[in-house]
Amino acid sequence: MGHNVVPSILASLGGLTAAMIGAPWWCIVLIAALALAAGVVQTMFPQASEDKLEWWINRREYLGRRYLLRSMRRMRRRSG
Repeated sequence: MGHNVVPSILASLGGLTAAMIGAPWWCIVLIAALALAAGVVQTMFPQASEDKLEWWINRREYLGRRYLLRSMRRMRRRSG
């Protein structure tokens, strides 16, 4: 499994803010939000190859079931 970067990102945000003293507030917020978003993506999606494959298989099964349920609802509406 890959290295979790979220603790590193959180630790570096303080130093980043100190380095950007004098920068516009929105610039600091934007960079912090992008850094945290990268950490969230790394945490939410699996990093190991086997986990990725299982995640995509489960995702395709879920989407297939959702499509089938929507199709069944449409058929009921048309017939009813």
